[in-house]
Amino acid sequence: MSHSIAFIGTGVMGRSMAGHLLKAGHTLHVFNRTKARAQALLDGGAHWHDSAGAAAAPADFVFTIVGFPADVEECYFGQDGVLARAKPGAVLVDMTTSSPLLAQRIAAAAKARGLAALDAPVSGGDVGAREARLVIMAGGDAAAFERTKPLFELMGKNIARHGDAGAGQHCKMANQIAIASGMMAWCEALTYARRAGLDPARVIESIGGGAAASWSLNNLAPRALKGDFAPGFYVKHFLKDMRIALESAEAMKLDLPGLRQAKKLYDEVAARGWDENGTQVLLRLYQAQG
Repeated sequence: MSHSIAFIGTGVMGRSMAGHLLKAGHTLHVFNRTKARAQALLDGGAHWHDSAGAAAAPADFVFTIVGFPADVEECYFGQDGVLARAKPGAVLVDMTTSSPLLAQRIAAAAKARGLAALDAPVSGGDVGAREARLVIMAGGDAAAFERTKPLFELMGKNIARHGDAGAGQHCKMANQIAIASGMMAWCEALTYARRAGLDPARVIESIGGGAAASWSLNNLAPRALKGDFAPGFYVKHFLKDMRIALESAEAMKLDLPGLRQAKKLYDEVAARGWDENGTQVLLRLYQAQG
């Protein structure tokens, strides 16, 4: 069944995700702050709109994946935003990694307007987005999730609803907390290996198939060793995620020392002007030890 779908945010992740929906035969309405980043979709038949609200107006489903919680708030609550223009019965799906509290605000506002809302952040980076094998972690109305699931299946492979509004964001925070310490782990392991006179690439071949294996070790570490710091996921966005996770943990009276240390290291990465790079640039900070 073909749907009219709005997709707002066509950056590193969103461009590929929207492309899968378009290729499946759905009518796609797009908006992005930089039109050039949507050009490939427009060339494929997508319809351009000049605002988030204008893109949302004709859509049965509205997907958003933007940068920061402030961008999400503007996208939904702005004067020409999604909530002001979406048609009754539409399902609004924010796939940005954002604040659980903001997800709850959007869901309440949507319900008041006869709409349904899901928070459905993703994991898998640029590769997962291109290959349609993202992990999708959802929160929100169960019926809306079931309506949306066939569209999620065009973008991801591991798809789960974790509870009511905000639950998807909380699951994504758990994901980012695990990644934060994992990034430090492989950077330290490879820095140690190099100092010991080993070839770090060969070390990955050995430890990447055992108990030390992780997606980051096997996918990001080889890029970093080659000096490839192109963003599959930006440092600036990872810092945003860690801030949200630390704020959420503090509200729940949790101390997460591994997350605090990772945030400290990535703050140093940003201070060196590397925040437009991918998260694997952390290795460069370790290499700076000489």
